[in-house]
Amino acid sequence: MSLSGLGDTGKAEPPPALFPAPESDAPAPARRRGGQPQNGPPRDGSVQGDDAGRQLVFFGAEAAEPTVADLAGLLAGPGEVVRMGGTARLSVQVDAAWRVHVLVAELAARGLAASWEPTEGERHAVRTSYTRVLKPLAAAWLQGQALRPPATFHLTGRRLRLWLAAAGTPEPPDAYLLRLGANDQECWEPIGVALAAAGLAGTLLGPGDGGPAYRITGRRRLARLAELVGEPPKAAPPEAWPS
Repeated sequence: MSLSGLGDTGKAEPPPALFPAPESDAPAPARRRGGQPQNGPPRDGSVQGDDAGRQLVFFGAEAAEPTVADLAGLLAGPGEVVRMGGTARLSVQVDAAWRVHVLVAELAARGLAASWEPTEGERHAVRTSYTRVLKPLAAAWLQGQALRPPATFHLTGRRLRLWLAAAGTPEPPDAYLLRLGANDQECWEPIGVALAAAGLAGTLLGPGDGGPAYRITGRRRLARLAELVGEPPKAAPPEAWPS
């Protein structure tokens, strides 16, 4: 999913005509953070089991200030990072306008200006500018031009929250899909390991089965997912977020 062909005509905020905010939403994405939970990475990314799930809630979306390291959650999904000289740029394609609202605000909360542009199939591309701030993230995830999770990769509430905002889809009655990068096959297995370590073991769906994505099933796992990612962003439709 390459965004290299896009121009630089995106805007920092989606215009209301294209991206109408919900009635309960604040008027601008960058200011809709009041009351949203915050988190940081857990000290031990290898905690497992039911007790682990309860412990990991303490490292969920309310645990710490947002950081650039949280953007690894976008790379776990369909996000991409590319390097240019001593800088890097993060980009992701999404399938709904509300996701643009949320991601632009999340990037702004981490000091990163973001632009967006409509693409084919009623999709939208969200991307940052090239910046040195993203260089460590690119260095950790890129092996040449290929995307690979670093050996220390783990999922936190903040990272999961970004992944859901970009590519999470409910699958009634009791499942939730976390979509993956279509061309990042080498990432799929280690990301599944990270999900299991967070108490969210899922089933990998291939492209022929509606994926690539991990399907999280069962009330207990879905409740754990909801606890980790926190309350839905104000721009998100209530039915789009785990509860």
